[in-house]
Amino acid sequence: MGITISLHLLASVIWVGGMFFAFMFLRPAAGSLLEPQQRFPLWENVFKRFFPWVWASVITILVTGIGMLFMLGGMGAVGIHVHIMLLLGLFMMLLFMHVFFNPYRKLKWAVKENDWIASANELDKIRKFIRANLILGLIVIVIGSAGRYF
Repeated sequence: MGITISLHLLASVIWVGGMFFAFMFLRPAAGSLLEPQQRFPLWENVFKRFFPWVWASVITILVTGIGMLFMLGGMGAVGIHVHIMLLLGLFMMLLFMHVFFNPYRKLKWAVKENDWIASANELDKIRKFIRANLILGLIVIVIGSAGRYF
């Protein structure tokens, strides 16, 4: 169980921590310092590097989470906080998949075509989804770590 929970936590930290850094620090700095011709290719490159880590995190979280459920005796043997964590985590994964397969794909195309208006529109959509996922991720971390004490 020690290795499983450690991998689960590390994957969560990589995903949520990456979103926190990008949303709270990189986004404002890039927005204030870079012109669109620099800013949008930067974001496309950042996502190209970050999203494989998110996919790895999603897979790790799913495998370790389901593994821990089996080790603990199934959904009936765990508290409501685990049910909530699972539901919110699955919703986060769906939001990420939407970002990856829709606005991120369109952002890559727009950057390749030097279409800065379309790039701005897609990046704005991504920003909104990442903000929602970041909030959910922080809630899931609180529920997962302290939920049994509420």
